[in-house]
Amino acid sequence: MLIEPKKQNRFRRFGILTIAAVFFLIFVGGLVRSTGSGMGCPDWPKCFGQWIPPSDISELPSDYKTKFAVAGKEIADFDAFKTWTEYYNRLIGVVIGLFIFLTVIFAFPYLKSSKPYIFWLSFLAFILVGFQGWIGSKVVFSDLATYMITIHMLIALVIVGLLIYTITASQDFIIKQAKTDILLPKLLWLMLLVMIVQIVSGTQVREEVDEVAKRLDNRNLWLDEMDWIFYLHRSLSLLNMGLAIFINRRFSKLFERYSILYKSSLALILLMFTQALTGAVLANLGFPGYAQSIHLTLGSLTAGLQLFIFILVFSKTKLIVETN
Repeated sequence: MLIEPKKQNRFRRFGILTIAAVFFLIFVGGLVRSTGSGMGCPDWPKCFGQWIPPSDISELPSDYKTKFAVAGKEIADFDAFKTWTEYYNRLIGVVIGLFIFLTVIFAFPYLKSSKPYIFWLSFLAFILVGFQGWIGSKVVFSDLATYMITIHMLIALVIVGLLIYTITASQDFIIKQAKTDILLPKLLWLMLLVMIVQIVSGTQVREEVDEVAKRLDNRNLWLDEMDWIFYLHRSLSLLNMGLAIFINRRFSKLFERYSILYKSSLALILLMFTQALTGAVLANLGFPGYAQSIHLTLGSLTAGLQLFIFILVFSKTKLIVETN
């Protein structure tokens, strides 16, 4: 069954808006972590037992540190900034859940089309949002255990990946390929593998930074405490950028310069270069909080764009053989 163009456009536009909103949530989540606001609300889903969090310590009982103890430990002194930072993070998460729910609603027409998987993958993304909320509660109750934060982040990237795939798959355009290139699929698979390992190693580096921060107050000494995983992550970022540049050169021979694939590969190189700069700032300026959230967001955008390119090449390109 054919889907009305109006319904197709509605699904795609709202899906793109939802993807952008998820990336914004990742940025906000990075701010929460870099500012130490993760325990700004020591309970879940409420904040200090209230749906609207307090703005001043006078609104809390005198024994709030023990009343809202987490994992058997008293919480830190009340900080309005940290409390509201975490609260806004939760509110944005609720809005994202609503966005993805509406994306599922707008995907209903695909259920009876030749692409029913678009609906089911959208629905899976919505289920994962609910699971993500549950994981968020476990993050709080575990007193911000680093491995729980890592799981929380990885699930967010899976949700983004599902949304990118469904929106891309809903497009009917075909990208003309000038000639065959047997090396290109292998390069793309290699870049995808490097990206996955880079993401995982990046989460391990972030966990290591958290552990070092607990031992040392002097940020300028943190880099000296990093082990091999930090250097692996940095090396993988350079390898990934090198692959992106090499693939871009091959794209220039396979696709027209104004094609979405060629433009996307240029944008990917720019993103990777900018991310590398923020990585250098982190390593050389004592891991400042603002750079941490920017680096995380750029990394997420880079991963999303790599996945988008991967999907386009394997599902939307078509070899056009010109005959005289």
